[in-house]
Order: sequence, then structure tokens, then C-alpha cells
Amino acid sequence: MDRCIWLVGLNHRSAELAVRECFALPEGDCLPGWETDCGAGVDELLTLSTCNRVEILAVGRGEDTAERVVRLWAERCGQTPELLSPHTYVCRGQAAVRHVFNVAAGLDSMVLGEPQILGQLKAAYKGAVERGGAKVVLNRLMHKAFMTAKRVRTETGVASSAVSVSYAAVELAKRIFGQLEGKRVLLIGAGKMAELAATHLRDGQNAAISVTNRTFERASALAERFQGQALPFEDLEQHLADADIVISSTGAAEPVINAAVMRAVMRRRKNRPVFLIDIAVPRDVEPEVNKLDNVYLYNIDDLGAVVETNRAVRQEEAGKAALIVMEEAERFQDWLQSLALQPTIADLVQRSERIARAELERTLRRIGPVSPEMESALESMLGAVVKKLNHDPITFLQRRFPEKETGPRYLDLARRLFNLDGDTAPEDAHSDRKTGK
Repeated sequence: MDRCIWLVGLNHRSAELAVRECFALPEGDCLPGWETDCGAGVDELLTLSTCNRVEILAVGRGEDTAERVVRLWAERCGQTPELLSPHTYVCRGQAAVRHVFNVAAGLDSMVLGEPQILGQLKAAYKGAVERGGAKVVLNRLMHKAFMTAKRVRTETGVASSAVSVSYAAVELAKRIFGQLEGKRVLLIGAGKMAELAATHLRDGQNAAISVTNRTFERASALAERFQGQALPFEDLEQHLADADIVISSTGAAEPVINAAVMRAVMRRRKNRPVFLIDIAVPRDVEPEVNKLDNVYLYNIDDLGAVVETNRAVRQEEAGKAALIVMEEAERFQDWLQSLALQPTIADLVQRSERIARAELERTLRRIGPVSPEMESALESMLGAVVKKLNHDPITFLQRRFPEKETGPRYLDLARRLFNLDGDTAPEDAHSDRKTGK
């Protein structure tokens, strides 16, 4: 059979965490031995391994390609295929292409539209390129996946609305202040929620981050990760007076900020506005604080309502994104089918004849009416020129096509050299694989 794209994977929907842990693979596990161990007919291989999914892309020629991948995957993890198979899903052909595009665009993630998976997929591709696992087909597939993800983010709102509490907190701060560059942000607490908030604050916001925590060492560790400053918890009142935005997420059983503290803080601030975001449960900030002038307090319920509204918006936008994925998957499938020799030769000849016909018509318009005999002679001459110009490229492709390693590469190169697919990809979209790009 002709080469086919296969995808074998498990994710947060098909397998619980304990199973995903058992079958996790080292990041970028795409050693040359994979193809050899899978058996004859597996030409390319790429592995994506994250906390929520492990997926293996293979370009193979056998109907049992997926079974061989599952067997090798289980063996790599010291398990049996019988334990792995019930938790996996298999896609082939265009279904596999659509799945990859959905993953790249964040449409298959636990949090719809999240951008982290795209970076993880790029890292997996880079590892496959460096190890020789990604060749003509996977190179093209990955670049198309990245382009599709960019289209989804540019042309839809699937990733534009906050769908996590920490992200919503930062987005709300941006709405109030317009931009966060130069704003002083105080994080109270150094747990997971504070870490997520710091991540969103760092990504393109350029806010000045300070961290305070009852355990100063934890505050220091978090502040160091985000090029911020650790502050002693004992001086909390002074820190509040200096901050523009306060995000609190401690595990305290009682509020760490009450109305009396904030009154004193506002006197120090000379009543300059301050924005408090309380994402702790139980609450870190007394509700009475919101009654003070120029103090704007939002708690986790307020943010939760924002998240739910935005999640509905993302779901609506996901329909538009699905159409983009379908369109790009069909384009990729057309390209893949063109890697057979005869379609490429036909496209090359048709391109040449189309150009020759257009130039003949342009010339005839310029020189004016000619006799039918002259027009026929010009057509014959252009036909002969087209055949002679195409003879050497076609002969070269016919000789090279049977070569397993280089044949598909030359076909792909010919299609790109003569732009037979009408591509508008960036100039670096098909950089030499040795560069790792």
C-alpha cells in the first residue's frame, strides 16, 4: 500500500492519570531505533508526550503499522500491549491529519484553546527532526499544523477569553488598567494559583512582580522564577501600600487582609486606587474591604462567572475553528496524494502549458491580428519549447522516484520549486532539517 499517516495515542479522555503515568515517554523520544523496531515500512516517527497525552505519529506502508507502534510503545514502558491497547485511540489518513491540527490549535485540550500544547508540539517536532524521525511527510504536516494553529488564533476567538481563574484575574486587571506594563503587582502566597497568575503576568505584560509568603523561602523561589522580588510577610501593610494590583491565594484559614488593614493602607496610599483579586478558598480578603473608596475587590466567585461566560464564547468560536481545520486538512491531503509521480508530472506539464498559453495570448494582443497559419505555427513552437523544458526535470524525477529515501524528497522539492500547490507559506517553512527549524 502507499504510505499512510497513522496516529496512536492516549489522553485525558481515554485514560486516567495512573494509566498515563505508566505509558508516559521521555520528551522527544524519537530515536532512530523506533523505525527499525517497528519493522519494515515505517519511514517516519514523531512522539508527543505531555502530562495530558502521549501520541505517536507514524508514516507507514503496512496495515498493521498501528499495532506495531502499540507493541513497541508498551515494551518501551515495560508493559504489555494488552494493558495499553484498551486506552488508546487510532487515527489514519485524513483523520490523523485533522487530529494533529486540532491538537496544535488547542481544540483537543482539557482547557479549550490553551496555547501551551503548541509549544510542546513544536518541541516534539524539533526532537524528531534532530533524530531523523521527521522527513518529507512529517515535516510538511508539522508546518501545516503550526500554520493552522496560527489561523485559528488569528481568525477566531477560541483562545481570546480567560477560562482559568488565574488567567481571568490577569485579564480583569488588564481591563481595568488598560495595560500592565510598569504596574506593580503583589502576589500574596506562593502556591499553584500564584504561580499560574505569575505565568500570565509574565507573558507579554512586563508587570513588576513581587511575592510575599509566610515562608520566605517559598516566596524567594517563586520570585526568582519570574524575575521578581521576594518580600517579608511581616511588612504586608507596607507592601499593600506600594502595589497597584494585589492577587492573593494563600491557604490561610482566616482572612489575611481585613477592613482595618486596608483603611490604614489607603491612608498611606493617599487614597490612590488599588485592585484586589482574592482567588483563595477560604477567602483571604474580608468582603467589607470592597466598601472602601477606591478599593476594587473581586473574589473567586466573581472570576468564576467570567470564566463560565468565556468558556461559552470559546465553544461557539470552536465551530469556526473546526472549519479552518477541515479546510487545511483537505489541502494537506491533496498535497500528500500529489507525492505520487504521475500527478506531479501532470501538474508540471499543465503549469507549463498554462503559462505558454497566457504568454501567447498576451503576444497576439500586442502585435495585432495574424493569420490562422501563423497562430498555429506559434502554438506548435511553444508546445515544442514546453516539452523540451520539461524533459530533463521529468526524466530526473522518473529516475529518482523509485529510491525510497530520496524519491519523495525530490518530488516534494519539485512541487515547491515550481509552486505546483500554490503555497503561500513563509520562506523558512521548509528549512533544511539539519537546522532544527
